[in-house]
Amino acid sequence: MITIAEIVVADDPAAWAAAGFSVHDGMVCIGRVQVRLSGMNDGQRGVVSWHLRDAIVPGDGAIDGLVTEASEATECEPAAHANGANLIDHIVIATPHYARTVSALGAAGFDLRRERDSGSAHAPRRQGFCRAGEVIVEIVGPAGGAPSADNAEPARFFGLAFVVDDLDATKAFCGDLLSPPKPAVQPGRRIATLHHRDAGLTTAIAFMTP
Repeated sequence: MITIAEIVVADDPAAWAAAGFSVHDGMVCIGRVQVRLSGMNDGQRGVVSWHLRDAIVPGDGAIDGLVTEASEATECEPAAHANGANLIDHIVIATPHYARTVSALGAAGFDLRRERDSGSAHAPRRQGFCRAGEVIVEIVGPAGGAPSADNAEPARFFGLAFVVDDLDATKAFCGDLLSPPKPAVQPGRRIATLHHRDAGLTTAIAFMTP
């Protein structure tokens, strides 16, 4: 099975530390996945790449535009975080062409476990879910459609969701930087969204109950 060794994020380590993550030498270990904070350089924003174990990395180093490196790194040791984060629940990939991106991920060795329709009648969406060790890879894009000039752009990393045991405690820590918790799409779970720009981050972040 493919697992994620590292996720590289073009954010300031100090901003992540202020948001309650334990940062050491620009690294954050959440569960068994390491997040490398590379700083906001060269106009980069958000998640810029990932390092994968046991994946078939294309010769150009990108899976449908998602910058990818092969890794043999050992798992990092989980760290305690003041905001309560203990796992990466999922990483979201946004794509203008759902079928193309799912096909590229499949060629890299990902196994599509589940799909669902979302959105509205006017803007139907399709979601797919792969497992990468303890992390879910969520792919989101328009339902249907053939390649065209409108959806020829590559896929991109959209954001991260973290698991916390006590979402109310996370809300108390983050204060107004975190939206009020609400029911998640997954039955029995709750979710809250970090106002990441106000926190000095370029990465979309959410916190969820287990």
